[in-house]
Amino acid sequence: MPQDYNETINLPKTDFPMRANLPKREPGFLAGWEQDNNALYHALMKKNEGKPLFVLHDGPPYANGNLHMGHALNKVLKDFIVRYKNMAGFYAPYVPGWDTHGLPIERQAIQAYGMDRDKVSVSEFRQKCEEFAREHVNTQREQFKRLGVIGDWEHPYLTLTHDFEAKQIEIFGEMAKKGYIYKGLKPVYWCPHDETALAEAEIEYQDEPCSSIYVKFAVTDDKGVIEKAIGTKENVYFVIWTTTTWTLPGNLAISVNPFFEYDLVKVPNGEIYVLAKELVNSVMQAAGIESWEVLATLLGSDLEMMKTQHPIMDRESVIITGEHVTLDAGTGCVHTAPGFGADDFIVCQKYNIPIIVPVDGKGYATEDAGKYAGMYYEKTTPIILDDLRACNALLAIEDIVHSYPHCWRCKNPIIFRATEQWFCSVDALKDDAVKACHEITWLPGWGEERMTSMIMERSDWCISRQRIWGVPIPIFFCKKCGKPLVNEQTIKLVSDLFREKGSNAWFEMDASEILPSDIHCECGCGEFDKETDTMDVWFDSGSSWAAVIEQREGQPIPVDVYLEGNDQYRGWFQSSMLTAIATKGIAPYKTVITHGMIVDEERQKMSKSLGNGISPQEILDQYGADILRLWVSSADYRQDMRISKEMFKHLAQNYLKIRNTARYILGNLEGFDPKTDMVAYNDLCELDRWALMKLNDLVAKVIKGYDDYEFHVVLHAIHNFCVVDMSNFYLDVIKDRLYCEEKNGVLRRSAQTAMYEILDALVRMIAPILCFTADEIWQAMPHRDGDDATNIVLNAMPKVNPAWAFAEEASSKWDKLIALRDDVNKALEEARKNKVIGKPLEAWVTVYADDETAALLETVPADELAALCIVSKLRVIRGNGEGMQGENLPVQIAIERASGDKCERCWMYVDSIGQDSKHPTLCARCAAVVGE
Repeated sequence: MPQDYNETINLPKTDFPMRANLPKREPGFLAGWEQDNNALYHALMKKNEGKPLFVLHDGPPYANGNLHMGHALNKVLKDFIVRYKNMAGFYAPYVPGWDTHGLPIERQAIQAYGMDRDKVSVSEFRQKCEEFAREHVNTQREQFKRLGVIGDWEHPYLTLTHDFEAKQIEIFGEMAKKGYIYKGLKPVYWCPHDETALAEAEIEYQDEPCSSIYVKFAVTDDKGVIEKAIGTKENVYFVIWTTTTWTLPGNLAISVNPFFEYDLVKVPNGEIYVLAKELVNSVMQAAGIESWEVLATLLGSDLEMMKTQHPIMDRESVIITGEHVTLDAGTGCVHTAPGFGADDFIVCQKYNIPIIVPVDGKGYATEDAGKYAGMYYEKTTPIILDDLRACNALLAIEDIVHSYPHCWRCKNPIIFRATEQWFCSVDALKDDAVKACHEITWLPGWGEERMTSMIMERSDWCISRQRIWGVPIPIFFCKKCGKPLVNEQTIKLVSDLFREKGSNAWFEMDASEILPSDIHCECGCGEFDKETDTMDVWFDSGSSWAAVIEQREGQPIPVDVYLEGNDQYRGWFQSSMLTAIATKGIAPYKTVITHGMIVDEERQKMSKSLGNGISPQEILDQYGADILRLWVSSADYRQDMRISKEMFKHLAQNYLKIRNTARYILGNLEGFDPKTDMVAYNDLCELDRWALMKLNDLVAKVIKGYDDYEFHVVLHAIHNFCVVDMSNFYLDVIKDRLYCEEKNGVLRRSAQTAMYEILDALVRMIAPILCFTADEIWQAMPHRDGDDATNIVLNAMPKVNPAWAFAEEASSKWDKLIALRDDVNKALEEARKNKVIGKPLEAWVTVYADDETAALLETVPADELAALCIVSKLRVIRGNGEGMQGENLPVQIAIERASGDKCERCWMYVDSIGQDSKHPTLCARCAAVVGE
């Protein structure tokens, strides 16, 4: 009866499943990490105590909804860094945080609880806002944890906690003490819908249609200049241009550039227009005027203090000069309404022109707007246009699309509106902030220029908000003279109060209950009112370095890394910088990393309204967190990140390449104990030493990728190693040794030793990215003494082993051997097409080579060359011969079908089959392995 040799083959055996089934299996791993109150994270922190400190400070997201892909990208990138640093010899804690105050929370809470802000008490409203924020902190926390993000989840920082608010008050007090805080009347971004001032970081621009109008202001007093130049001042008009018709009732002046030339242009109807010389043609084209005459040319400085009649208001508009006037568009004569524009406000202050603000906080025209009083500002536009036509003041009108600021939360258009607000003087901080920027590492590098330019160009920071849900501005006002009261004593009183009772106390207590009776104003009055405005939420989060890093964690600044989206140069990065520079004189961070936004395959911004939105939960349900994490590492996050459902299908295939490499190795390590079965490096087969050399190269590339925060480099290097070096070559070549050599023999143990080293390093390298899969592999593989089998993250990153390095000559030799294999594979494929052979083992290969190439190939035994190419026999002959010309080496390759019998066990066609009478169908190697 023929013997069945299948049972003598060392086939792979493993319980590690081929199908990952991540959506169902990952929660089980997560539950294990979280048992005993987040045991894994705390074990990691305990293990790394005493190591160098590395701090990535978390920028707080708003606690007002479910996670979107931007959240996922951000938190997963941070987790890559935290996990890697903890495995790379650092003590790297991670304290997640949430922004819990401000307009975003207010609006969501009003909607969620059906509240009317004007009908509920301040205490009840704030209570509901806090309830909403805490509820969504809990929701988002569970969603972040499901992504595999580790951190101190039981003790996050929230900007609404008493200790945080108290420290924020201290930061404000220190800035006030140094003179950086002041109250002033200035135009600020104002949202009529939400009735509050906005910071620059709270606006976004959208294209919208509008009317571009050219309006005539008749000269009433030319100071004798125009009449001297052309003999008359009658029928002379300054022509202004604006895209915001509704602001015309606020016009008090017309600005010209003192250094520009202005033409006095006479048109066929006899009117004379004052226009910047360079803009005459464009204005005439807009007005449909084909012929005109330039009567004279004056400098802008010659026009100063002339007066014109406002076309629709019963007042004059004076001509003033300012270098903010440009020739980019319009007429060179700028409509100047100091209540509606920053440049307008500044230039009018120089001329002591009074400020009027003819629109109130809700967007309705005031009595200062004359006949338009009581109308919503946008609805005044068509009426103003009709009035301009009626008085013949409208020279031209064009329909255009312009980029206009909108509120980032309610998405409605905003206005510029002069109001009394509290400001932080950025001018006083700019030089120190820019200097600090030069000492910071910016990734990508262009971040430095963006940050410095934004700091240099920005106006003073409006830090007051007309909201209820926020940290109050801790300032008192004398009831008698109105002078503000803020000093070290009052700041300490408020800070201590907030630390004990929270900021609700400000709204629940009278000023007399907060201030001691011996505090008096300079005027002698001892009675005070409290400021009703709250602080900009960017002041909240911008104080986190002090409230969290210094106060709570007892760690120094600057911290190692801030990482957020590239919209935070004008947001958290900047507010944190300004508060730290103002109070400490240093930046709060050493390195700033930014990621791009999420876009679809057509590079369109993702949104529900466009129907191209994908939520993290969709990905988790279909593919699992590790595939989402793979996506984060798959491209250069410093640019906008593309995403589509088709992309995730492709990523799932890439994931399987890595998973199946690990599974194949696990299967072939069955029965292998690294404590007892490892083969010494010098005793390894040369091919196995080559594999460790390639692993060395991979480790170097991966560690550099992690250190440089280039996670796409890490992933691509690992994927390429698994596919090209392992699956396509090494693991393919050693299959015969693994399956057919003696189970405990040195040849098989040599391959297993190399595979174990490869898997051990590979699983550590993928651990920061594929955290669930790495843990699964780690639980399935054998371990050496010194390994912490609990979880992969509790173990160190691999290091380059100098003993595994190849000399240049040896490395070159293997490059050529692999090149030979590639050439042989092409010849085998051609032979298969021509039906000379079926499978490669049916081939005998003859390689004709020149003396140099042959000499190199002859250093390798013929059977090893055959094994390298997975053929039954390979011989090298010096000289030319007939065969396929090699593409990689100067060789010709001839393929013939193997003659004789095939070994029943290893399927090779070799001459030694039948030499052992006990096993007549086996080759000598297999017969020796099978034995008796």
